[in-house]
Amino acid sequence: MAGIIAPSILSADYTNLERDVKLVEEAGAEYLHIDIMDGSFVPAISYGPNWVKQLRPETNLKLDVHMMVVNPEKFIDQLCDNGADIIGIHAESTPHIYRALQMIKDRGVKAEVVINPGTPVSAITPVLGMVDQVLVMTVNPGFGGQKFLPSTVDKITQLDTYRSMNDLKFDIEVDGGITDQTIRQAYEAGANVFVAGSYVYDKKDPAAKIARLKKLTSSAVVSE
Repeated sequence: MAGIIAPSILSADYTNLERDVKLVEEAGAEYLHIDIMDGSFVPAISYGPNWVKQLRPETNLKLDVHMMVVNPEKFIDQLCDNGADIIGIHAESTPHIYRALQMIKDRGVKAEVVINPGTPVSAITPVLGMVDQVLVMTVNPGFGGQKFLPSTVDKITQLDTYRSMNDLKFDIEVDGGITDQTIRQAYEAGANVFVAGSYVYDKKDPAAKIARLKKLTSSAVVSE
């Protein structure tokens, strides 16, 4: 089975967002990655929770919401009400990560814990038994178009090993610098969900790019 592709609308055309969402949905993407940034946890400001509400009736894709905000707990209920399918919270953004993740789980929404490139896997092992997904940032969070950090691959491997040794089922998602040149190493390390923004949306044929990424995350592919 090929990996799950989650195009990031951070790289989409804001003035033609409905069109760009439909493009990737028709191209075979499974998730739509939505970055919520507050200008405090990260320097940039982007979509707020109401974007999720506006997008929900426009697509059948799973809405994969990545919160890069301080005090994420205050947005959880609103995001759940607005139709988020997965909500990701940075371990670095709150001193109460367990409680925040439990709030998401209590609403029947999938909970994800996120770690920055400088945060070790050991910082989140206490919550790995309760999450549905772990997001490894493969660039510094906050801006699209950055280059993949090879040093983050070891964390994917660590998470994959921990998952196997403890008989856990969480997905491993990667976000940042994912292209046809970088996706295979993340896949081989154990990732199965791949956020791709500029690689998909900076090209004229998003369908071809998504097909390429799916091919490279198929177990049938050995090398190219």
